[in-house]
Amino acid sequence: MMIPMLLAALAAQAPPSNKIDIVSVTGCLKEASPNTWSLTSATEPVPSSANAPPAKDVPKTPPAGKNEFRLIGVSEFNLPAHKDHTVIVKGLYIKASPVSRLNITSVTMVAPSCAAPAK
Repeated sequence: MMIPMLLAALAAQAPPSNKIDIVSVTGCLKEASPNTWSLTSATEPVPSSANAPPAKDVPKTPPAGKNEFRLIGVSEFNLPAHKDHTVIVKGLYIKASPVSRLNITSVTMVAPSCAAPAK
């Protein structure tokens, strides 16, 4: 009698969800082709909220990383105003090969130029 109840309880459990994390990444905003944007020399993604960072969290010296991300959901943002600038991008992190993607929730300028790529 216990086994059928145990099996029913196990069957009722929801399968694990494929949760997509919101992350923050800092890098150089580039336009590969019209309306195709990427973040180059980017830092590792770190867990974050979807909102733009407070001014105190914007680095004074732009960090440089070794990652590249394709940016999606770009139409809501004025990315041409930040082209070739160092920016903080927050968004949904979609791990993929060969290039992971970020579905943008906010863009914040860090510097009017890009840092030298990390070695």
